[in-house]
Amino acid sequence: MIEQLKPRYSVSWINKIAEIPQAEWDALALPLKTPFLEWEWLHNMETSGSTTARTGWLPNHLVVMEGNRLLGAAPLYLKGHSSGEFVFDHQWADVAQRMGIEYYPKMLGMSPFTPVEGYRFLIAPEADEAEVTELMVDAIDYFCIQNKISGCNFLYVDPEWRSQMEQLGFRSWLHHSYIWSNHEYQTFDDYLAAFNANQRRNIKRERKAVAGAGLRLEPLTGDRLSTALLSNVYDFYSDTCDKFGWWGSKYLTRRFFEQLFPNYAHRVVVFGVYHEESGDQPIGMSFCLTKGDRLYGRYWGAYQEFDNLHFDTCYYTPIEWAIAHNIQLFDPGAGGRHKKRRGFPATPNHSLHRFYDKRLAHILHSYIDQVNDMEQREIDAMNAELPFKLREVQPD
Repeated sequence: MIEQLKPRYSVSWINKIAEIPQAEWDALALPLKTPFLEWEWLHNMETSGSTTARTGWLPNHLVVMEGNRLLGAAPLYLKGHSSGEFVFDHQWADVAQRMGIEYYPKMLGMSPFTPVEGYRFLIAPEADEAEVTELMVDAIDYFCIQNKISGCNFLYVDPEWRSQMEQLGFRSWLHHSYIWSNHEYQTFDDYLAAFNANQRRNIKRERKAVAGAGLRLEPLTGDRLSTALLSNVYDFYSDTCDKFGWWGSKYLTRRFFEQLFPNYAHRVVVFGVYHEESGDQPIGMSFCLTKGDRLYGRYWGAYQEFDNLHFDTCYYTPIEWAIAHNIQLFDPGAGGRHKKRRGFPATPNHSLHRFYDKRLAHILHSYIDQVNDMEQREIDAMNAELPFKLREVQPD
């Protein structure tokens, strides 16, 4: 009797990241530069009620096993809308509707609500990366075609991984973020010295206005964090979102922030704002994450409005902290051309797309190069206006 050989790999879909032990998932995620694909962060999204079928973010993660060993994983979501992505594909949805094509649901790969570069498949270092990547793409294609999913989209992708995926037929769409880089700064004054005289005076004036209003800013990490403090972060986050109405992007629950303590607190940096009359009770905060030599600004809020407080809480004080802690890259968060005036050049990032309807695929392939050329010209134009004096600062 001839024994039938079993397949080398098994591929499956899971709706809860908890189905994979944290240690096994993080063995693949911890070596990455980004903190946003780690088990604790994604698990918290699910258990806090932030990424659920009800919110239009149905977890549908892909895992590859070799026997009992996790060899590959991809955080994926079935989306019933385009909110919370910060890559605005509404024009594609509109075109699909005009053509009688069901655009939703769609398959999405990103860390939810997190417009930060670094998404990629998680693959064990000892695995054949090209082989496992192709296996995972085949599984995604089959799933989407069988379930009439309009397309697969990966957002804010890792640059090296992007080239692999382009070879497998995904098309790249160019976007930009505003990123600060540490050009061997030793002090905040070194950072200021890179600006022309006018903007250097402006930044000093902005920080002086904050101090003159009786405000002090303090970085809070380690044992200065608590469940109560992170619940307070939610209050500021929620307040800011409410002020901006539909554009406020209030996607995360209070439970999400509270659950960051204690298991994810080692990644958290909160910049608290205190008024001379408020004692130990913060009147504002910005919420950041850090990993390795990177800092990521995510959310902020304040109960009172003070001139330039946003700039100091979200840019200047985090930059000062970044320089002191040898941070090399600071991504302050989505949006805002005002960032370029404060040392954040427009920096390219990319998303990857594949449509399974031939008509949409044809439009994508026909026009995406023109779209990318236009975006590159916009990036160049913005960076031509950077207020630096000593040298031209280019995005890394």
